[in-house]
This record gives sequence, C-alpha cells and structure tokens, in this order.
Amino acid sequence: MDKFAESDFIKEAELLKVLGHPVRLKIVAGLLDKAECCVKDMWECLEMPQATVSQHLTLLKHKGVVESYREGIHVRYKVVDKRVEGILKALKGANEAARKK
Repeated sequence: MDKFAESDFIKEAELLKVLGHPVRLKIVAGLLDKAECCVKDMWECLEMPQATVSQHLTLLKHKGVVESYREGIHVRYKVVDKRVEGILKALKGANEAARKK
C-alpha cells in the first residue's frame, strides 16, 4: 500500500461520510450523468420533497463536493470534487462483480 499521511486519511474519510447516504449518492450520480442540474429537476426525478433534496445539497456543497450558481430563478448544481466520479465507478464495478459471482 502506498504511504498516506494521516491528513489524507482524514480527507478521504470525510468524503466517504458525506457520500454515505443513498440520497446523496443518487444526487451526485445524477449530476455526473447530466453534468449539472437545478434543484427542481432533482426533487422531481427523486420524487422527494424539495426541502429534503435541498438539505442534502447544502451538506454536499458545504463539504466541497458540489458547487452552485444562479441561472435566472433557478439554482444549478454541479459536482466539483474529482474524486467522486472515481468512487462511483468503483462502486458500480464492485456491484457488477458481485452480480457475476
């Protein structure tokens, strides 16, 4: 195993914690698929209350996983943490491997 500094483990653990909720995983997967999206489209797609989706987005934004910008009356979000795509690919690969067993 490559050597990691203690601070590297802390940063990675923080990212895994914030992604450790099914709704947040769905949000970032959808954002990666579409590049960016507004909150209204997300809560309609997820079939969840707007407030619930907004709470998850606030946490993702606070932890630096996503960024937002205003476009007219809509707020659009996009994934900015480059590690997220690799994590989702690894999860998908692990799921596919498990199904083949």
